[in-house]
Amino acid sequence: MAANVTVTQRKNESAERLIRRFIKKCKKEKVVERYLDKRFYEKPSTKRRRDKLKKKRNAKKAEALRNPQTGER
Repeated sequence: MAANVTVTQRKNESAERLIRRFIKKCKKEKVVERYLDKRFYEKPSTKRRRDKLKKKRNAKKAEALRNPQTGER
């Protein structure tokens, strides 16, 4: 999966603005996150466990936001 993020300079656009757009695009495409995930080998079972815990945490947060009285926040 190639992560070729390209940004062309618009008319009258400063270099700072161009760099800011590039960084934004990289974050949206999750270039850095994918690189960090691929640095070391991770067993499929470990990956599944991590994803399962992440889903559980997100569900708990969503529930706490839906029910502020009963939620633990």
